[in-house]
Amino acid sequence: MPTAGDADAPNAFCTFRGEKVSCGPRGLKGESDHLFHNNGDGTFTDVSEKAGVADKPGYYGLGAVFADINNDGKPDLLVGNDSTPNYLYINKGNRTFEDVSYASGFALNEAGRETASMGIAVGDYENNGMLDVFDTTFSDDYKPLYHNEGDANMTDISYHLGIAEVSVPFLSWGDAFFDYDNDGWKDLMMADGHVYPQADKYAWGTSWAQRPMLFHNLEGKKFETVPAVEGSGLAVVIAGRGMAVGDLFNDGKLDAVISVMDGHPVLLRNVNADKNHWLELKLVGTGKSPKDAVGATVYVTANGMKQRGDVISGGSYLSSNDFRPHFGLGQATGAEEIEVHWPSGKVEQFTVAGVDRIVTLTEGAGK
Repeated sequence: MPTAGDADAPNAFCTFRGEKVSCGPRGLKGESDHLFHNNGDGTFTDVSEKAGVADKPGYYGLGAVFADINNDGKPDLLVGNDSTPNYLYINKGNRTFEDVSYASGFALNEAGRETASMGIAVGDYENNGMLDVFDTTFSDDYKPLYHNEGDANMTDISYHLGIAEVSVPFLSWGDAFFDYDNDGWKDLMMADGHVYPQADKYAWGTSWAQRPMLFHNLEGKKFETVPAVEGSGLAVVIAGRGMAVGDLFNDGKLDAVISVMDGHPVLLRNVNADKNHWLELKLVGTGKSPKDAVGATVYVTANGMKQRGDVISGGSYLSSNDFRPHFGLGQATGAEEIEVHWPSGKVEQFTVAGVDRIVTLTEGAGK
């Protein structure tokens, strides 16, 4: 990568706090985005222009995820751009998308500034049936959480939730909403690590290697930082990048794997001491739905609340999470109702006996 002084990179974009650093993204040429349509015969067709998601300005795209933001049953597209406005494209249902980036509020943060977006996490942290969006960014900037107001209207409420100021020193990448303590409320985690090794040389208030951050969801009203207790995985200092979460040991506790710059991956096994119950669902699509059920949405009612889980491929940063929707049930000993909205459009109800189980639900086998 060019550095300050190179002829093809303007010097103004190759310094950080007055020190020479690797250039980028500003000062380097951006790239348009590409959407490839699966032809079903082992080939793909580039439909970026036709679908309306080509990113003609050539922004610096880093994160992308398909998710149903406006609850119309069709997967929309979010793109996180580094140091340029983000994109939110609404699926019109005719193989084209409508760009509502600015109108939705997702393009910029609360201050009206573009952010150095890295990873995108989507999840219903309030248990109100709508997907909210968390966006990781560069150091010296807070990490915005966009609250879904409905109809694809997003409001940055990071400061209100208590996760803005504490996140400023961190340069964050992979991220995810997931219920680490199975209390029925989705928590939030992000992997961190700087891009400039010089961070360890100067008093910038940050560092090259950084610890991951975990925020505990206080019933959808606030998030509190989980302490990085010495000897625990949250105290591991690494140059984190991608992060994926899932039930790696099939024990009902969601774990995290973080890829590390110039280092081996780090596995954070969930050993939280809670005794809460849980339910995990493996969805199998048939007919018009893909077999892996990507695009499905599940609603589980238990313990006095209705939770939403989505089968999503991608998101975070260069990562993909466990496809099995996971639901913490608190002290509930059963799920009152399970409703699956399949990608085909079919809606089914299922009954599952017991808790603390991984259950396979096949499209067409419900009511």
